[in-house]
Parts: sequence; C-alpha cells; structure tokens
Amino acid sequence: MTTPLPIGLVQAAARHHAADDADAFAEDVRRVTAAHPGVRLLAYPELHLCGHEPGEDPERVMTAAAQPLDGPRGVRLAALARELDIWLVPGTVHEQGADGRIYNTAPVYSPTGERVAAYRKIFPWRPHETTAAGCDFVVFDMAGHGRVGLTICYDAWFPEVTRHLAWQGADVVLNLVRTPTVDRAQEVVLAQANAIVNQVFMAGLNAAAPDGLGRSVVVDPEGRMRAEAGPGPEEVLTDVLDLAEARRVRARGTAGLTRVWDPLEDGDGGPPLELPLYAGPIEPERWRRGAGVGEAARRVIE
Repeated sequence: MTTPLPIGLVQAAARHHAADDADAFAEDVRRVTAAHPGVRLLAYPELHLCGHEPGEDPERVMTAAAQPLDGPRGVRLAALARELDIWLVPGTVHEQGADGRIYNTAPVYSPTGERVAAYRKIFPWRPHETTAAGCDFVVFDMAGHGRVGLTICYDAWFPEVTRHLAWQGADVVLNLVRTPTVDRAQEVVLAQANAIVNQVFMAGLNAAAPDGLGRSVVVDPEGRMRAEAGPGPEEVLTDVLDLAEARRVRARGTAGLTRVWDPLEDGDGGPPLELPLYAGPIEPERWRRGAGVGEAARRVIE
C-alpha cells in the first residue's frame, strides 16, 4: 500500500546566482513550508537559483554560477532539506561537471539531507542554450509514495523522454520549466498528452514573470487537469497525489479501456518492431518489463 503524496510547486521568478542569495532562498523555503506544513515534496522551477539581471551576459552568469553538485551550494541545500524534513527539488542549477562541461541539472534532496538523484537536461533548447546535454533518464523512489521521474523544460517536447521514465516505473514526472515565450500554451497541451500516452501524472512547474509565463499544471494519468496556476506573479500550486493511481490506470486502462503497455504480447511469435529512426527494435518482452504493469503493480491496486 502507498500513501498519498502532498506536493507543492512554487511558481516563482528566478533568484540571482550570487552566493549570498542562498540565505534568502532558504528563508523562502521556510516561509513556504510554514504556510503549507503538509507538503512532503517541494519543487522550484528551472534555473531558479541561477538567475541573472537584465543586461548581464548569460554565458558569464552560467560560468559564474556553475558548481559541482557536492560544492557549497549543494551542501547548503542538503542541510535545508534535512532541517525542514522535506523532499526538496530546488529547481535546476548550473552544474560544473567533472568533465569540465557545464550542465543544466535538477538535484533532489531527501528529508535526511541526502542527494538521492540528479538529472542533467537531455535536450537543451538549441541554439539559445549552450549547456552540455545529459544522457541518462533519472527516476527516484519516495518510500511509501511511489516513483518520481525528472525532466527539464524542452525535454517535454520529445516523447521519448517521458516514455522512458514511465517505462522505468515513474508514477509522476516532474517537468521543471522556465518558459517566458508564447509556446507555454503548447507546453500545457504536451503535459496532458504525455500524461495520456504514458499513463503517468505530469507536474509541469514553470517560472513566474519576468522569467516565465506561469501556468504551472498538474495532470492525472488519464489526462485530466487537476490544478493549474495563473499567469501572474508567484503562486504555490498544491495537490495531493495518490501515485498508485498511475499503476491502476496502466493495469486497468484509461477510462477502463485503453492499456498502452499491453499491445505487444510476449511469445506471440511476431517479430520485434523495428524503429529505423533509432536503429533498434521494440521487443515485446522488454516493452512489458517496464512501467510497473506486471503482477506486482496489479497487487498494488487490488
């Protein structure tokens, strides 16, 4: 059995990357958790701690803000999560990789102050974004609740990303966004589409003005809009998600009908489905092995 997960999505403008702003961020997190004491997973938008002032060179800001994940910023974020006894996703940060490259990375800290996950954006928005591209799909488990997958902004436009996270058993995908452009309207549609075709909760958290157009959303595994923030200034979007619902939908079908993880039957004698774009196949056994649609998932919902 799993218990419902109270989440808080803080739709806010980015903070300046200067080191002394870390104290201000900590105070903001304390303020939000005091106002919403039941929240267990608290998240902020893309590059929330790596903002820049008008006129600043974004490339110089990226270099100045970049730190290793276990650097001073990471130590302080881990301590903050431990202090407040929450799961903290502080948005994404500029990560100085061991390979000398700078990544746009979403770290996750547990209530014990441990960094339990870190996801590097796979699809930077070229040519505008110059961070290096990641190459790993990342999920993490929240004991007693379920499994969470991570994506960053433009990743949501590529169906392969959310599909892989769902295949890895993600019950909810957290998409951290910083979109100040009119295509936020399309991103809202994509949140619903990704939820429907993968039978997964989608939590799309955008920045507030002037860094984003807001409209953060929570969508259920059947594509229903559970909550949506406005386009205005800071807003904390809260919801309580029963992540077992994603497993129920996969096992029983959307609207009790459509089971997208079941069309390929194991051992039916048919050949694997070749995917010329990826120079590889979908094999029925591997397709059905993921997404938590086996007997274990069925026992969860019964």
